[in-house]
Amino acid sequence: MNGENMATREPTIQEVCDNGRLEIASIARRVKFGMINSFFNQEQEIPEQHSEMKANLMLAYRHLEDARMRLGKVLQAKDGGVSVYDK
Repeated sequence: MNGENMATREPTIQEVCDNGRLEIASIARRVKFGMINSFFNQEQEIPEQHSEMKANLMLAYRHLEDARMRLGKVLQAKDGGVSVYDK
C-alpha cells in the first residue's frame, strides 16, 4: 500500500463488494433466524398473521441474498465476466 492510510483512501471496488457481501450475509443470517423466533409460538391475534410475517421475512432474506449475489456479479464483470466457478 506504499504507506497509504486505510482511513483516508478510497476503498477499491473489490473491497467495496467483498465488505458489502460480508455485511449482507451477516444481516441475511439474522433475518433468516427470525423465522424461528419464539414470537411465532404465541397465539395469533389475526388469522394468518404469522404466515404473513414469515412470508415477508423470507422475502427480505431472498432480497438480501440477491443483493449479495449482485455484488458478486460486479466482481465477475470486473474480472472479464469469468465466473469463479469457471476458474
